Amino acid sequence: MGVFGLRREQLQSGRRGRPRTALAAVVVVSAALLTMGAAGQSSPANTAPSTTQSSPANRRPAAAQSSPQTAPVTPSQPGQSSQAVPDQAQPSSDITPDQDAGTFVFKKQVDEVVLHATVVDQHGQLAAHLERNAFAVFEDGLPQKIDSFRRQDVPVAMGIVVDNSGSMRDKRNEVNQAVLNLIRASNPDDEVFIVNFSDKSYLDQDFTSNINLLQRALNQTSTQGATALYDAIVASARHLNSNPRLDKKVLLVITDGHDNMSQNTLQQTLQVLQRKNGPTLYAIGLTGREPQERNALQQLADATGGAAYFPASLDQVSDTTRQLAHDTRNQYVISYTPHIQNVSANYHPIKVVANAPGYGELQVRTRNGIYTGESVR
Repeated sequence: MGVFGLRREQLQSGRRGRPRTALAAVVVVSAALLTMGAAGQSSPANTAPSTTQSSPANRRPAAAQSSPQTAPVTPSQPGQSSQAVPDQAQPSSDITPDQDAGTFVFKKQVDEVVLHATVVDQHGQLAAHLERNAFAVFEDGLPQKIDSFRRQDVPVAMGIVVDNSGSMRDKRNEVNQAVLNLIRASNPDDEVFIVNFSDKSYLDQDFTSNINLLQRALNQTSTQGATALYDAIVASARHLNSNPRLDKKVLLVITDGHDNMSQNTLQQTLQVLQRKNGPTLYAIGLTGREPQERNALQQLADATGGAAYFPASLDQVSDTTRQLAHDTRNQYVISYTPHIQNVSANYHPIKVVANAPGYGELQVRTRNGIYTGESVR
């Protein structure tokens, strides 16, 4: 599963301020079909253009469909979609179907790879003033030429994915406040969406910079059900691709438990995240000391160049989100075009190293590889 569910109130008349997006679409289509049927039964002499359909007063305004106050949701049942989410119903443009194998195969294209890198020194402090010649990039163990390099605070497309299962009931107030602190400390031009998940994932606010709308979405809490963590991450990662305006993409996942409901596996989730120019994932695990629960979040973060945080108490979550905002605003953007690539491999490991006088040992966090071959289904 990699789709968002549809809340019951989203089909009802304006409750909680939610638009009747799916219901309106059904009414419009039904009216059009009835008109076409009537026209087909009429003789040519009696057929006249319908002024009702063509009247501007009766058309649904385009602005209403794209308003930031509207939180489009893609239902999980086929045929009910009111807004398509990329990669959910069909493969993206760089994937072709393999009819015999029943899989999707990525085209073997050598395209520019863009890396977002965070660099810290041996004390864990950001090293934010390095020059281009301090960096070296390797793919498949081979050195690559850096095509472009910059460090600047650029707006990001961010998905905030929050566990809404029963075990989060006593934690959501503090978590919601920490998320709002993150948004306030981030670039004001960031575009953010909110997903609440338990056994299903709900897109409760689509991309917006309006903190009031985001706060309202965070309060869409039911705190019940199981934890389909991987499905929520896959759906959210794919939805990030529907924002073409911002190249830098980030996912923040907040959960207190391990996955016990997803149809996607950890490996399948990693492959979605590690597609070329995929998102950077940050995780906040309110998981105690359970190693199983920590390990999955750590793997997801490490694979994408993000970080996993495991605060000892809820009081520390706001400090964690503020630090996360600071990190994302002080990253290096490094791009390269692989001039030597093992074309027979589906996965290409990436390593970036940094060395500069006066800094001591530097650690670079960026994605550790990309998938360019067959996707697991």
